[in-house]
Amino acid sequence: MIVKEVIAILDEFAPLDYAEDFDNVGLLVGDMNTNVSGVLVTLDTLENVVDEAIECECNLIVSFHPIIFDGLKKITGSTYVERVVVKAIQNNISIYSMHTALDNVSPGVNSKICEVLGILNPKILIPKKGVVKKLTTYVPKADVDVLRNALFNAGAGNIGNYSKCSFSSHGIGSYKANADARPAKGIIGKVHFEEETQVNVIFSKADQSKIVTALLENHPYEEVAYDIYSLDKTHPNIGMGMIGTLKRPLEGEDFLLAVKQKMNVSVIRHSKLLNKKVSKVAVLGGSGAFAIEAAKAAGADILITADVKYHEFYKAEGKMVIADIGHFESEQFTKNLLVDYLTKKIPNFAIRLSKSITNPIKYL
Repeated sequence: MIVKEVIAILDEFAPLDYAEDFDNVGLLVGDMNTNVSGVLVTLDTLENVVDEAIECECNLIVSFHPIIFDGLKKITGSTYVERVVVKAIQNNISIYSMHTALDNVSPGVNSKICEVLGILNPKILIPKKGVVKKLTTYVPKADVDVLRNALFNAGAGNIGNYSKCSFSSHGIGSYKANADARPAKGIIGKVHFEEETQVNVIFSKADQSKIVTALLENHPYEEVAYDIYSLDKTHPNIGMGMIGTLKRPLEGEDFLLAVKQKMNVSVIRHSKLLNKKVSKVAVLGGSGAFAIEAAKAAGADILITADVKYHEFYKAEGKMVIADIGHFESEQFTKNLLVDYLTKKIPNFAIRLSKSITNPIKYL
């Protein structure tokens, strides 16, 4: 198995098309065609993680956080980022990062937090825009069923709990083939009128290449007319954060103590506890203060997140509790999620969970 094949498996789980624009995801170090001896899964790629990969003979590191985030202008080993890159290259180790792609999928980072905390029926808190697309094309009436089914098989036409959704309308198309053309219908040099069907389907951004390939391979025309639009419609299973309910309501302090125990947290910073039980819980792993308003609007009793600034705690405004459990702590089980997934997909391959603790923050 080569690096490219492992990446394809990971992309099925968390397509990089769902990563945020500011992010730096994908293969950051290495060659796509390198044979993989083993995979080491980690939250962060630090020097000790590269050492661990060398020791356990894993030449592919799958990391949640990208070791290269801002551009590198030189690689001299003067910073921890440069030293990681140098050591990885010297030892022929590839580094792949998923980050916000894994944040934005429903079986991802926040689903794992919900699982650990016992949050039931979790739904996306902030659906991501721009990931739902629409294809419009035109096909001879006699060929419409073949093309439509090919598009469905490639992943088009799924809306919520419904599949094979499309809309069609009929009309007359025209074209004139020149001397170099090979028209499926009509005669070179003469205007041809064909009874055609307009086919419209929606699809997820991550499936666009498969959709276009299916269109071109199953359309009878030499030149295929089609348009692809980005829709304002959001996808119910793609986006930041999640919100769900507890099996039974708990007093605020009791719930925070449970969070502290289940998430192995040393300290929880939180806004004022309210005079009501916690039932509806929102979570967002990593820096999640931007989700405060969304959590309030969704009726959350508490938001579990990290990296909340002093003045941001005021935004609770007595409507919910904001709890900062720490960046590393909120995302620590992400690597377990990836190991479980990869082990199921490639069970006879060496998939290792990094034993390195990469949290840079210590508590006294």
